[in-house]
Parts: sequence; C-alpha cells; structure tokens
Amino acid sequence: MSQPARLVLTLVLVWGTATPVAAAQVERAVRKRSVVVASNPTDALPVVRVARDTPTVFLFPAPINRKTLTFDESRIHVLDAGERSVIVQPMADLPDGERYEIGVFFADGRAPARAAFSLVTDPAEVDIQINVQRPELAGTACPVDEPRAPRPEDFVLLGLVDKEGVSATPIKGHRDVKQGISVVSAIAYRGNGWVLVDADIRNEAGHSPWTPRVATLTGRVGLPLKARIVQVESGAIPAGEYRRVLIATETSQLSASPVFTLEMVGDGRTLTLPNVRLPKAASAGVP
Repeated sequence: MSQPARLVLTLVLVWGTATPVAAAQVERAVRKRSVVVASNPTDALPVVRVARDTPTVFLFPAPINRKTLTFDESRIHVLDAGERSVIVQPMADLPDGERYEIGVFFADGRAPARAAFSLVTDPAEVDIQINVQRPELAGTACPVDEPRAPRPEDFVLLGLVDKEGVSATPIKGHRDVKQGISVVSAIAYRGNGWVLVDADIRNEAGHSPWTPRVATLTGRVGLPLKARIVQVESGAIPAGEYRRVLIATETSQLSASPVFTLEMVGDGRTLTLPNVRLPKAASAGVP
C-alpha cells in the first residue's frame, strides 16, 4: 500500500473513533435538583454543574439581595437576577478540576444569611434548575450553628461601605450632674446611608442602675429622628460604672442640620448630649 493511501486510512480510523467521544461530550444529560446551602462557613459548598451551551436557573426559597451577588465575571455570565432567582451560564466550559464560586445574601438576614455554590463543568451532566433550600437550624433536636463573624467584604457587599469609605468625628464628653449620667468619650462615624455614635456612658455613683431604651437625634430644623440603640454588654449600667453604647440611624431621614442633640431616655432618667456634630459624607470632607 502506498504512503498516501496509508495516511488517508489512518485519518479515517482516527476520525471514526474520535467522533463518538465528541458526541458524548456534547450530549449531556440535563438535571433538576434540590440543593441545601451550607449552614457553616467551614462547610464545603454544594456543587452545581454548568455548561457553555446551557443556562442554569437558581430558585431561592426567600428574596435575595441582588446587590450582594458575587461571581467571576471573566468566567461566568449572569443572564438575569430577580427577587428569588438567578440565571447563570459560563462563557466556556470550565476546565477539568477548576471550580468557581457564586454567592448571594438573602434579604431577610436569617441564618444562614448567604447562599454560595461551587460551579463546575461535567462532561456527562448539566444542572438546568437548582431548587435552593436552607437548612432547618431551629428545633430542640438539632443544635443551632452560631452565626459567623462579619467580614470586611460583608460591609461592601451589603452596601454599608462604598468607594467613599467611612468618615469620623470626635464628640466632646458631657456630664449631667442632675441626671447622674455622663458621656466619658464618644465618636461619630458615617458610611454609605448610615451614621453611628459610639459612646462610653457612665452611670454616676449613688444612682440606681440605668438602661438606655429610646434614642433620638434632633437637629436645628426638622423633626426628631428615632435611632437604634445597641449595648455591647447586656443589662443595666450599674452605679459607678460605664458601658459602651452604640446609637445608629439611617441618613435618608436625617435633617441637614450641622449640629444635633442626642437624647437617650432610660429608666427614670434622660441623658441629653448637646452639640453633636455628625460627619459629612466622605466626599464632602469632615467638618
């Protein structure tokens, strides 16, 4: 047999054996599955199989915060993100052994707060629909996992901190002899859409224990704005001791006053802190 004839026969044999393999790679079996999200940050992420020519739909059991959706934009294309769904499709089949994470926070804040998945490409199967489920953490028979500590990326993903960062302004201490309550030190912070006053409050000796229960910020114009109180240590502040107290509110309803009065009403006594200068937005500079 001549050399050209042998070459043609060899190519035909190789092509004939390679074609079924290529067909098997293209014809993936499609699957619809239910997947439970990880309840602990240390748990392995559930695996979802994606393919270049097939969209994969994630259906969530509760509304999601679409602004917190994270994925590798160089590899994954998000076709649509709704209140309870996300549709994804890789730009190309992911190489064997490579995994890419996609995650999003639920809007209700209930644990587990984030749903994350590990995307892979399987030559035999592809998931066209993933019914996302959250593990049942409540109940006496099952232990409840402690919520994970917040991470720096959470503040950015939730929109609490943006490119402008956080600005801060010190607040002068104040002692109310008549009420028997003092602000030993305080500082005000401002981020994207929020302000927070971090204060060390002392309950003077000789007075009954005191718990701040209602806080308001009142400017020179506008109505008083109710704020949220967070005590680092639970319980009343004993006489002669101090506690760290955080007071937070949203800036969307905050008046444009340069100076505010912070009032905290507690058990029979009221702490009034005048001349509270809140920081301006970071882009505008600190007063």
